[in-house]
Amino acid sequence: MTFAWLKRYMPRSLYGRAAAILILPVVTLQLVVSVVFIQRHFEGVTEQLSRELARAVTFALEAKGEDDTGERLLGIDLHRVEAEALPAANQRRWFDLTGLVVIRELNAHIPGLERVMLPDDYGVTLYIRRDGVLYRAEAARERVSASNPHQLFVNMLFFGALMTLIAFLYLRNQLRPITRLAAAAEAFGRGRAMRYSPSGATEVRAAGHAFLDMRARIERHIEQRTMMLSGVSHDLRTPITRLRLGLSLLDDADREPLERDVEEMQALIDAFLDFARGDAEKGLAEPVDPVALVRGVVEDAQRGGQAVIMAPGDPVGEVPLHPQPLRRAVQNLVANARRYAKTCRVSVTVSEKSLRIRVEDDGPGIAPEDREKALRPFVRLDPARNQDRGSGVGLGLAIAADIARAHGGVLRLSESPDMGGLRADIVIGL
Repeated sequence: MTFAWLKRYMPRSLYGRAAAILILPVVTLQLVVSVVFIQRHFEGVTEQLSRELARAVTFALEAKGEDDTGERLLGIDLHRVEAEALPAANQRRWFDLTGLVVIRELNAHIPGLERVMLPDDYGVTLYIRRDGVLYRAEAARERVSASNPHQLFVNMLFFGALMTLIAFLYLRNQLRPITRLAAAAEAFGRGRAMRYSPSGATEVRAAGHAFLDMRARIERHIEQRTMMLSGVSHDLRTPITRLRLGLSLLDDADREPLERDVEEMQALIDAFLDFARGDAEKGLAEPVDPVALVRGVVEDAQRGGQAVIMAPGDPVGEVPLHPQPLRRAVQNLVANARRYAKTCRVSVTVSEKSLRIRVEDDGPGIAPEDREKALRPFVRLDPARNQDRGSGVGLGLAIAADIARAHGGVLRLSESPDMGGLRADIVIGL
């Protein structure tokens, strides 16, 4: 037996599931207690009281004619009435459930009973015919059923709701450290440093300390990698500079091919350092207008003679981003489109949940089976994208994907429906 179908109807959030865990047992318990109590207590008590009143009315009828002493002792007002005073039918309010039991028991135990009137919670009126004479007997309602039975339900609902509220407030205090830990982990995954201190139960505190240790190790690793890259950059650029100085002393015929090799080596080193740098230069997120940022990249490309256009769109306001890495990612996508296409179009869209930066071109595109491979570092798709058109080293898309992941987003590759080339979307959750 599987309960997979039940998951579709269960709350998604932790607070929703906690509320369901609290409310469902309380409601179920109240329903069970209500049904059992009504069946076994109220109905039983009403039957006993109704039979007792039936015996008292029967005794008063038998003693009628001598004096009214028995009536006073029994608390029953019994007197003769005209036949025209007989109501057409029994009277009972629709919500008076105990009245059903009262009418049933009185009809079963009072001979000649013709009508039972239950107009309110204070009295009961009986019309009885004996020896051709019609009698009307009046008694207090408490003689046939328990008084104020609704108080039980009111008290049960009130205290059940009160205790559920108290339990939920307490549980919320216990769940709050978990939600704070989840928010801190999500913020760190998006490259944001959120203040967090472990609190709550012992297990939650242990998870919080483990998260802080993990975050500290990752930050130390990034710092160490930054220092290592600084040293590597210096160590590699120094011999390249010496090579250029040495090549400048050669003849033009010998110097030009060697200089191209040195330039290619320099481009390879720069691309590798940009990729390996990752989020080391990321810094703290700050409010940035993504439209202005992307427009700046497009204008720089246009000044460089590239056929890049900015799609019109509405203002979107500021979004917390890392401007320099995101600018580098967009520049890589635009440069990738420039290398393999004639025209490139860039657009920015912001919704309530995400930011999307789209770069489309009219080039050859990338086959669906090669799109995942294209996001790997140092991958060149020679059959689909001619390397003679540029000096790419296979890191442009990989760097853009890495920056998107550092923002808590993703880089998606697909086919542009109207331009026919590659469509690259940087989607960042807000």
